[in-house]
Amino acid sequence: MRVDTPLLNWYDANARTLPWRALPGALANESDKDWPYRVWLSEIMLQQTTVATVIPYFAAFIARWPTVASLAAAPDSAVMAAWAGLGYYARARNLLACARAVNGRFPTTETELRKLPGIGQYTAAAIASIAFGKRAVVVDGNVERVVSRLFAVDAPLPAARPELYRLTDSITPPARAGDFAQAMMDLGSAICTSRAPKCPICPLRTICRAVGDDSYPRKSPKASKPDRNGIAHWIEDDDHVWLTRRQGSGLLGGMRGLPGGGWDGSPLPETGRNLGQVVHAFTHFRLTLAVHKVHKSSCALQPDGEWWPLDRIEEAGLPTIFAKAAKLAIRETTNV
Repeated sequence: MRVDTPLLNWYDANARTLPWRALPGALANESDKDWPYRVWLSEIMLQQTTVATVIPYFAAFIARWPTVASLAAAPDSAVMAAWAGLGYYARARNLLACARAVNGRFPTTETELRKLPGIGQYTAAAIASIAFGKRAVVVDGNVERVVSRLFAVDAPLPAARPELYRLTDSITPPARAGDFAQAMMDLGSAICTSRAPKCPICPLRTICRAVGDDSYPRKSPKASKPDRNGIAHWIEDDDHVWLTRRQGSGLLGGMRGLPGGGWDGSPLPETGRNLGQVVHAFTHFRLTLAVHKVHKSSCALQPDGEWWPLDRIEEAGLPTIFAKAAKLAIRETTNV
């Protein structure tokens, strides 16, 4: 099946303008030696995160750390704070580890890229093809959807992934592989959407085996997420709130947060006045966090904490669950 000619013709006329993307037909690193850094940074940020969400974070990172060397020299706490709100915080820790490992210049092959922290099969293929023009098989969620419909693959996800990779390999051209990968992503984003795909204007409609059928890709039933419960302590003193730094590894590792416990396996500290609850869905569980106002004299303050000014709470880089808790606490204590 010949896909690249009609797809690339469509891409040349309809490619999305994105801050980390070169013009169709051009390699990112031909005009700017730092483009591979931008391609890598965008790919890490885009993992399980939408383009619309990533764009302002990407712009802020590039403005603050315009090269991989400048990012490598940044303090861990500054990068973690700048990442706050993007979620999946292991990505930020791997981002720093990778920036420090490349020594100012990224390798150009998938094999070498995969040796770097936080770079798996997909990300290595994306960087190799988009930044360096190598032929690589790039398969993200959009590509899975396009290919599953193009070939009417009946096997459900995730079991179908090896077959979808093989089929994507079969249609990836030797030339313009980076543009081909981005064209497949754009097609999935704009035309071959999850619901109500725009088949009449699709450049692949004459060769697609599932035209008008949005039941592809088939999916196995999702397992329900378990529920967890915890408590966060809101401790104020002279227009400041007590924040702690979480351990460097594990969920929300290295991030500032509110003291407390229960949900991550620590003891449940039942104390203080309950201000209300916030709910957040993590990848593998759903958390209900009770926010308790606690007087500083009734608890032991951890040595790794700090008093943070309330009027600058948005600058603390709190992950979403703690940002929700802080917003609730400020609202409830202000209204008292």
